[in-house]
Amino acid sequence: MKRFQGNPILESIVTHEWESRRVFNAAAFLADKRIHILYRAMGDDGISRIGYAATSDGYYINERLPLPVFEPINDAEKNGCEDPRLTLLDDKLVMAYTALQECDHHLIYQISLTSIAVKDFLTKQWKWADRRLPFPGIRNKDAVIFPRRIDGKYIMFHRIEPDICSTRSDDLQRWCDIKSVMRPRLKNWDCWKVGAAGPPIELNEGWLLIYHGVNFEKIYSLGVALLDKYDPEIVLYRSEKPILTPTEDYERFGKVPNVVFSCGNILMDDQLLIYYGGADSVLCVASYDLSELVPKK
Repeated sequence: MKRFQGNPILESIVTHEWESRRVFNAAAFLADKRIHILYRAMGDDGISRIGYAATSDGYYINERLPLPVFEPINDAEKNGCEDPRLTLLDDKLVMAYTALQECDHHLIYQISLTSIAVKDFLTKQWKWADRRLPFPGIRNKDAVIFPRRIDGKYIMFHRIEPDICSTRSDDLQRWCDIKSVMRPRLKNWDCWKVGAAGPPIELNEGWLLIYHGVNFEKIYSLGVALLDKYDPEIVLYRSEKPILTPTEDYERFGKVPNVVFSCGNILMDDQLLIYYGGADSVLCVASYDLSELVPKK
């Protein structure tokens, strides 16, 4: 995998109180020949909010807003809105994120879903729809929704530790049929827990899924899986080695050391651009030729 030589592409801005400490894990959406980025940011208060930036070439940021575009508004997320992931469905973008709250000195994290019309997103009218917890009271995170219905159902991948699980819905509100899809593998780079990165990408060969894996030394790396096109709960291929693992200083040293963690990936001209957080402190990008990622028959 080719890291961008200009990494990190986003860093904190000390004069912006809400993003003065860390900017990292980001969703990505391609429209109007620009990649739009929603990134997680933290300031001195330790609460995660979501900011906006954009790039025309995938690498150099040429727009960044000075204020957050999404922040906590209810008790379930009063301690932060974390790790956004965006999926285009018809004329709206559905955002899955982690809602964080502290209760009795314990942090409770849950999946939360919301949406915004594409036209409002592109004109920066941040008219987010109601926020819903699909599994209230269940500790859960790393949720990502497939970009179309499959066999008449919406499908969401999420993590009930330590597995990547699937669930299905008719209306994006009521979710059922939870089952494990991918589990940690002993004596491997993903032996402790696994979780989905950005939305799966549909190819002729199946669904390409970038995912993170963690080993017992708590090193976060990225790998790839190929899922059946008609039943993505069937894993056709899974990388034996990671495609990206922490080696650079901005990945090895930070708030949480030895972490590469992705929430967004874009396919552009047969190049897969993967946006990832380095050490839970900065935002980076790396690229991969699609022909190298898809397993050869």
